[in-house]
Amino acid sequence: MIDLFELYFYEDCPYQDESAELLKLEGRGKMRIISRESGICACAGDLADYYERKGLKIRNYLRDGKAFEPEDSVLEAEGDIKLLFRFWRVSQTFLTIMCAIATETASMVSAGRKANPDLVIATSRKTHPGSRIFELKSIRAGGGDIHRNSLSDSIQISQNHLEVAGELKNLRAMKKIEIEPRTREEAFKYVGMSDIMLLDHLSPKELRGLGPELKKLNPKLELAVGGIKASMIPEYAPFVDIIVISAPYYANPLDFTTKIERI
Repeated sequence: MIDLFELYFYEDCPYQDESAELLKLEGRGKMRIISRESGICACAGDLADYYERKGLKIRNYLRDGKAFEPEDSVLEAEGDIKLLFRFWRVSQTFLTIMCAIATETASMVSAGRKANPDLVIATSRKTHPGSRIFELKSIRAGGGDIHRNSLSDSIQISQNHLEVAGELKNLRAMKKIEIEPRTREEAFKYVGMSDIMLLDHLSPKELRGLGPELKKLNPKLELAVGGIKASMIPEYAPFVDIIVISAPYYANPLDFTTKIERI
């Protein structure tokens, strides 16, 4: 399996740190990655594990899902000062992104569950290439769930599948079957074979009428909606079981800084 941190750090420093070499930096140092704003932590433990494999000592780090405030340290490490200078910028950037995803997810979960305490906020496969494992962990750190991790772990019959495959007949599988009907008529036609029905691009008013009719025909059915803006979550939450959204992946990175000192 690819060690993604090796890739990230190699990309930033493929040979040597020219600044550290010019200054002839040697000895030991300590580093603190500090937040300038409130948020929810994600993936600091993964970074800490990598640091330890590289011979650095971890003094402290925040666990996934832990809330932090301005001036809180998210990760503290000590060891070879040249290695700390090599790692700090990529580490800070990585954590600002992952913690932002967790923070945005937590905000969406909070907004949705005020209207529907059982609502699941689930994110899609639209992760950034090379970052999926960490972005999905960040979603869970923020209290969300994963709609689909990959094509290999779930079944979703999309509108494009329906266009190509034609009429569906008696689908059976070990995994849950999710169907995205193109029309109201298809929703009623396929409700019996659906474990989850993804009703994209319907209004809350339409869902309020359609949802109970579908669940009357299939009481075990879970209703999902996607293709909505995060600001509309409270409007949709009362009428569905799951909201599928990609917005947390594109949250603005949080504002962190890093301090390095000699010891």
